[in-house]
Amino acid sequence: MIKVSVWCRELSDSYLRQVTQLGADCVDFGDGGFFPGVKEQGYPDLDELLKIKRRIASWGLEINRVTLPNLTDRFMNDEPGGEAELEGVVKAIQVFGEAGITLVRQRFGGDIMPGMTSSRAAHRGGYVSRAESAAFARARIPVQTPEGNERWWARFCAAFGRMVPAAEAHNVRLTIHPSDTPYPDTPLGALGMHRVLDAFPSPNVGLLYCIGTRAEAGGTALILDEIHHYGRKGKLFAVHFRNVRGSLATSGGFEETLLDDGDMNMFKVLLALDQVGYDGCLNPDHIPALEGDTPGASLGLAYSVGYIKALLAALAVLPRRGYL
Repeated sequence: MIKVSVWCRELSDSYLRQVTQLGADCVDFGDGGFFPGVKEQGYPDLDELLKIKRRIASWGLEINRVTLPNLTDRFMNDEPGGEAELEGVVKAIQVFGEAGITLVRQRFGGDIMPGMTSSRAAHRGGYVSRAESAAFARARIPVQTPEGNERWWARFCAAFGRMVPAAEAHNVRLTIHPSDTPYPDTPLGALGMHRVLDAFPSPNVGLLYCIGTRAEAGGTALILDEIHHYGRKGKLFAVHFRNVRGSLATSGGFEETLLDDGDMNMFKVLLALDQVGYDGCLNPDHIPALEGDTPGASLGLAYSVGYIKALLAALAVLPRRGYL
């Protein structure tokens, strides 16, 4: 079953009431240091985590996905203190499993390019969103050498080599998110995703597949190809569901948009997900603020959740297969 998840950056009654009223099913936690205990001991405190889970459940919501403590450049560069970070990550997997929270993401130092936002783009009526231009950004993008890429990959494998057995032991599924911004040399681009899944063929390893990020790399055709490829293998564990205009491959840049205002027909994307049997959440992810909005983009959030729920309602009345 496809559900709707939203970010949970706070636990106030006001926010949880709002997302419940909008009809969201689940919440996602994107900050690896959000939960009590991470900053103090390197991994979440189980009792405090269970309190948070019960609080969210009291609003009729579920926790869909959480983020493990970050593996920073300290670990990726094999510096002092790096191994302690990995120990905390492995322990966090155990704690989340014991709490019945079974979908996690790991962030790695160097898996995204610094300074993801080059500029802002104005769209219909003046709403503003993130934009990126390869030409504008080229001067500040560090050039990664093949040797540097292999060092990064070796450290990634050292981490996943510990994490995957822990995930299997505690019924936790590990996800990777494609590198954003998806410049050619980023480690978790098209080839990087294949490389991870080939090196770690566990059923507990899959993708937090970001439609927006991959559209930034190659547009609609790339998205549909990758959904069919990874979806048929059961490797789509969660989906970031957002739209963009342009791509680095076709126009040398892109602009993020509201769901109906970009290059992709998001219903066609949803049909592709349904065709491969996707069973998970859609998170609208990067949400532009609208006129009169709050700092948390409450109006943009309401629009995005409503749009996704409308797509799901339309999907529900279609025949289940053979419509693409």
